[in-house]
Amino acid sequence: MNNTVSEEKIDRYLEITKKALEKLKIAAPDRSFGKRLADDFLDMATSYYNDAKHFRDVGDLVTAFAAVNYAHGWLDCGARIGLFDVGEDDVLFTLFE
Repeated sequence: MNNTVSEEKIDRYLEITKKALEKLKIAAPDRSFGKRLADDFLDMATSYYNDAKHFRDVGDLVTAFAAVNYAHGWLDCGARIGLFDVGEDDVLFTLFE
């Protein structure tokens, strides 16, 4: 079992999350509560993603790993409950069905 957080592993996870951020679209109508939720989920994901890049750059790979996983968790949750349109991509996202 490999339980080491390497630079390669962080870079791979950052790339996956970057692709997910680039792919998704807000699904909720502009004037809906769902839009506010979607925007908040996206802000949280983007903040954690940027934190992960920062921690990777300063060599704190464990915190970078945690942050990128939190980022992608926000994206998966938004996709799963329908806030984000991800084109039924069940590779980059965890969908309900």
